[in-house]
Amino acid sequence: MDQAEFDQYADAYDQQHAANIAITGESPDYFAEYKARETARIARLHDISPSKIVDFGAGIGNTLPHLKSEFPDSRIYAADVSEKSLAISAARFPEIATNILINRSIPLEDASADLVFTACVFHHIDPGEHGFWLSEIRRVLRPGGLFVLFEHNPLNPLTLHAVNTCPFDENAILIRNSEMRKRFRVANWNAPSSRFHVFFPSILKVMRPTERLLEWLPLGGQYSISAVR
Repeated sequence: MDQAEFDQYADAYDQQHAANIAITGESPDYFAEYKARETARIARLHDISPSKIVDFGAGIGNTLPHLKSEFPDSRIYAADVSEKSLAISAARFPEIATNILINRSIPLEDASADLVFTACVFHHIDPGEHGFWLSEIRRVLRPGGLFVLFEHNPLNPLTLHAVNTCPFDENAILIRNSEMRKRFRVANWNAPSSRFHVFFPSILKVMRPTERLLEWLPLGGQYSISAVR
């Protein structure tokens, strides 16, 4: 998608997203919250307490309040190519984040961020540009800074159904975890670490406490890859 396409979907994004994931029995907020929570856990594993966080592809800001809850002392930057999405985000959460509009690069100085978070963004980016944006994210992170990426897992049938029936995923190209890890390494990220998430829909939520034990199993609805610069 380009900026015009994201602008087109901005107003109806939340409603369409909610309808699309209804099969899981959860709301968009559930998925936004778990990603922020898992990001905080990964940061603790690396003993990182970020003072500056970049939400790369923040959209209309669904994850921002959860990032603020997990990292209350951090300054958060909401970065996106869609000016309209950022405007909606700012109206929803006026004091949580500073908006930055992405054009051909991330408009931040080198080594200026402690943590970069991105959620289900790279399947909207042309695969030929993945290397550039992975390198660009590495550029804005300080040495020792953390990058956490979440993506849909194309090996999960419920995920495939959700993506194939979602209007704003019409041009999405899902990426297997193994392929995304290769792209990390090509962009000079050392030792990227994978975890799989979202194994059980709401009807089986009693099983969710076991999901941490299943992080190695490549069947979760989504996966994360984390790496330190």
